[in-house]
Amino acid sequence: MMLFCSSAAICGAVVTLAMSVTVARSEGVAVHSSAVVSEASGDAIVGAASTYNPFRPGRQEGGPNTASGERYDPSVWAAAIKTSLRQKFGGVQFGARPRFALVEALGKKIIVKINDVGPLTPGRIIDLNERAMRHFDPSLERGIIPDVKVRPLAGDYWIPGPVG
Repeated sequence: MMLFCSSAAICGAVVTLAMSVTVARSEGVAVHSSAVVSEASGDAIVGAASTYNPFRPGRQEGGPNTASGERYDPSVWAAAIKTSLRQKFGGVQFGARPRFALVEALGKKIIVKINDVGPLTPGRIIDLNERAMRHFDPSLERGIIPDVKVRPLAGDYWIPGPVG
């Protein structure tokens, strides 16, 4: 009987913990959906977005590590900002904490981690990694998305991903 009670108590504690984590995650998403635009600092930078993956066959530039020192990961919500915009996004340098940005295009919004910089093609302001680009262009057939708005986000507590 004692073994059953302790097992039931442990199961109850695990269920309670799982429910509180789920509630906390859903509350975190709600914060992003309503507060993101007010947390964006400064005017929006407007230009085109493209996608990048240094591991894609035929790619001659870039490498496996981003400017922040993190390894490129096509499965996270991340991006490279144009080199001339580096300071607007907190420097983006090796060992520094990545900054975050709100990216708006085609009626959609996402938060991305800015962990890389690059000499992008003229007119382009941001290179989205594959996961971020697929949010706007699921098949990756467009290649370029015009009229993208990018706004730096203050703080380092953001959870990258879709907004709203």
